[in-house]
Amino acid sequence: MDRSLYIATSGATQTLLAQTANANNLANAQTTGFKSDLQQFRSMPVFGDGYATRVYAQAEKPGTDFSQGNFQTTDNPLDLAINGEGFFAVRDSQGKEAYTRAGDFKMTPDGALFTASGLPVLNVNGQPINIPPAQKLTISEDGSINIIPFGVATNATTTVDQLKLIKPDAKNIEKRTDGLVYIKDGTAQNDNATVQVAQGVIEGSNVNAIGAMVDMIELARNFEMQTNVMKNVKENSAASAKLLQM
Repeated sequence: MDRSLYIATSGATQTLLAQTANANNLANAQTTGFKSDLQQFRSMPVFGDGYATRVYAQAEKPGTDFSQGNFQTTDNPLDLAINGEGFFAVRDSQGKEAYTRAGDFKMTPDGALFTASGLPVLNVNGQPINIPPAQKLTISEDGSINIIPFGVATNATTTVDQLKLIKPDAKNIEKRTDGLVYIKDGTAQNDNATVQVAQGVIEGSNVNAIGAMVDMIELARNFEMQTNVMKNVKENSAASAKLLQM
């Protein structure tokens, strides 16, 4: 009976872990550029002395869904979205180069370009972008930042910098707990000229809210089933104890 209790307990524990990941996806259904995490269960034999006669449940994260989310038009010149595959390069809180699909950028009064979460946006040389004061700002499909400076003709466009846009191998990237994407083997990534940017739009989350709600219900029922098994084990154990007392 104790063995069945351990098996049910492992199933309930792993269900809670899967529910946590699913709840995080659902909570970010409206987060710009968010990519949903995938979850799956696997039966795992317990190896040790003797034969592996017990199989426990194990929840694992097979990867991240990097499919493109829906575009939302904002007409804000600092809102950008990557059309197709690719990522924007940013500098994370530890000073390392990381990547994101969230293009809802902000600019400080001195011209520094940041993400909505306050991370510096990088140019093709891997340096933070600073944009001079201008009466108009446009960003080309290749990520070139063009401005019309104050006091000049409205057709006198000047290119002042260029966004670093990369398109790494999908097998060599991973999303970490900070929500940013990193290269698994740590190799340096160069700017990719094939990545295209759209200005005045942002990419929404690719989370399917209805699907996440359905998964939440299924996981809740699964957890309830595991707790019922544990309850039955307890009742059977109590009945056995009474028989032994007799």
